[in-house]
Amino acid sequence: MALRCPGARVVGVARLMRHRFVIMAEGYASVMRDPSGVVHGVLWDLTLADLRALDVYEDVARGLYAKIEQPVIKAAGGSGRALIYVGRNGAGGVALPGYMGGVLAAARQWNLPEAYLRELVRLTPVAEQRAPATKAPLVEPPKVRPRFASPLDRGKDD
Repeated sequence: MALRCPGARVVGVARLMRHRFVIMAEGYASVMRDPSGVVHGVLWDLTLADLRALDVYEDVARGLYAKIEQPVIKAAGGSGRALIYVGRNGAGGVALPGYMGGVLAAARQWNLPEAYLRELVRLTPVAEQRAPATKAPLVEPPKVRPRFASPLDRGKDD
């Protein structure tokens, strides 16, 4: 995220309730509605320039992802609304080579719940399941009100 959106600031870990993490036909992550599901991820505060860069990265103009607002629950307490990128093709895909290793590394780095990590591992090829967490230190969340989020941070150096 730091390379893609240099003005982005970490708010902290958050949960998107009534959704689950899926892999789309194109091999990338998304979320879809699931009344009993929860998606854990990292909430970011983005500048307008970062939002434009993220739209390009997520290929919004060509329809790979669409943006929706959803309520999230912050791990530090409280709730808010977040901008979520949702893939046009729901579940049913297989992750691109190397993709889920980065997702798992980020999830481990942010200390997401063990049960959620197990869900991610089920979508990960065996060779990628032991991906080490990145060595970069975590950024302390600033004391700001969240404006935008992605369903899952794929790593700080993406």
